[in-house]
Amino acid sequence: MKTVPPFSGTYTAIVTPFKDGQVDTPALERLIQAQIRGGVDGIVPVGTTGESPTLSFEEHIEVIRLAVQFARGKIKVIAGTGGNSTSEAIYLTRAAEEAGADASLQVAPYYNKPTQEGLFQHFRAVARATRLPILLYSIPSRCGVEIAVETVQRLARECGNIVGLKEAGGNVDRVSQLRAALGPGFTILSGDDALTLPFLAVGAHGVISVASNVIPRAVARLVGAYRRGQPALALRLHAQYYPLFRDLFIETNPAPVKAALAMLGQIQEELRLPLVPLGPANRAKLEATLKRCGVVRNRLA
Repeated sequence: MKTVPPFSGTYTAIVTPFKDGQVDTPALERLIQAQIRGGVDGIVPVGTTGESPTLSFEEHIEVIRLAVQFARGKIKVIAGTGGNSTSEAIYLTRAAEEAGADASLQVAPYYNKPTQEGLFQHFRAVARATRLPILLYSIPSRCGVEIAVETVQRLARECGNIVGLKEAGGNVDRVSQLRAALGPGFTILSGDDALTLPFLAVGAHGVISVASNVIPRAVARLVGAYRRGQPALALRLHAQYYPLFRDLFIETNPAPVKAALAMLGQIQEELRLPLVPLGPANRAKLEATLKRCGVVRNRLA
């Protein structure tokens, strides 16, 4: 019987909408309802796409609480509760557990560049402080450090609640290495929309997607098609939406995806400094891509 690990499928790294400097609660509810209608398996609030570095602790916890409330048990909530301070990560993770999140996403500590032993001790301390399932998050381009395959393997062996990894290193070969080291029961999710299909082909189980903020149904169909044994359909969907996957990173995330959602009338295009709205040339390019992919016509298709 084929092993289906927990947290397989499509998860949206959902934006945090703002209005006049505050979290826009009605817009957040609308976005989450659109995700439910779009057929995703879950959402990931207050990750990188959710602008977690610019939220206060109180706002961070409140967004998680609201996400759980608005999801209403229909989709899973994997709360972004990592940090470059272990005590901070523990504090946020315990708060997410109390708020009713289904799991925690733990990014590699950034800026301070711990050794692999430091990473191991950090994640082990967080895992021991909570009953929540934990997915690690390796994104060396932002954190300056990669969670080594051997470190992931060591953590999975020692901590029963470390159940998966979001892999955003841009390396398909590393997915093969992870799969060989960790076996079929350990969840591996793509952290890059453009690499979701290649990652699935070598053993990943799904994606934590930025694009599914805009096209939840399409991303869910792509992942579902491949997992159901329909690779040709998955490839057609990948080809159709690849220009959008690419251009949602035309500037620093989440500026492009917030611009796209604003174009669709879903949110106010508001970010917190030091992030700024999309520049004029890239805005025109993104708008053309939305039209080319049929998103403007179909809205949240």
